[in-house]
Amino acid sequence: MGGTFESMKGGGAAIALDEIEISILRSLAVQLLELIGPGAPEPAEDADPLAALFAEGPSEPPSDPALARLFPDAYGAPDGKGDKGVDPQELEARSAEFRRFTENDLRARKREDALAVVRSLDGLTPAGDGAAVLELSGELPLRWLGALNDLRLTIAARLDITEDDESAMLFRLPDEDPRKPMVMAYLWLGGLQETLIETL
Repeated sequence: MGGTFESMKGGGAAIALDEIEISILRSLAVQLLELIGPGAPEPAEDADPLAALFAEGPSEPPSDPALARLFPDAYGAPDGKGDKGVDPQELEARSAEFRRFTENDLRARKREDALAVVRSLDGLTPAGDGAAVLELSGELPLRWLGALNDLRLTIAARLDITEDDESAMLFRLPDEDPRKPMVMAYLWLGGLQETLIETL
């Protein structure tokens, strides 16, 4: 087991990670937490428990391209790829309404996924050979899958990678290109994500 997730007996997934891999994954997850931002403040003890269910979030899309990729509009843009025949202002209004009632929950879930990664890695101690085996069971494989996807989306936004870009172009970047470390992280996270999916 080297650098890829493998199935465990009885369910779950395991991977051997060295100290550098643990450090990179933890650092990326912490940066993702910082990007997503803090959670909603804890309600007061005498607060109505139903009020939290109807708390409104933002209605405008994020200005940061990475956050916009993590929290996209629910309805297609008026560029021919969205709902055909619908007035652009109507699409904006629908997206704003949907965002207002769903983004807080989506942010909370993404925050919980990233926190699960950090906590999993905090419990790892590499052995004498320099590697530690991370075992994920229960809901952890799905939490990791969500966080790996969010990390890849964030890096793709920072590198301006779209769905149409070919991976071959990313492999051909010269070593002196300042984007190279992030591209390598993007490709590595993709490999982790793919092998984790295969174990589920």
